[in-house]
Amino acid sequence: MVSSVSSATSTASAKPANQTLGQADFIRLLTTQLKNQDPTDPVDNKETIAQMAQFSSLSGIENMNNTLKTISAQLNAVLSAQTPQTPA
Repeated sequence: MVSSVSSATSTASAKPANQTLGQADFIRLLTTQLKNQDPTDPVDNKETIAQMAQFSSLSGIENMNNTLKTISAQLNAVLSAQTPQTPA
């Protein structure tokens, strides 16, 4: 099981450095892990739920970060509109 997860991780991490793993990558890794697990020694349910909870938290943080970037851009636009322009 560990070798299958490692090979799936190395495949997913072959992306350029500026790209991050997304939801599709997480689902691909999770399904690969479940598909290749040893039926006599399956992955612990608590471990799987913990991974899903971590990804959910990460997704929420990512959404909050995008929202804050949008708010920041809007505030910058308002501030630049309020700043008096001096003639050249």
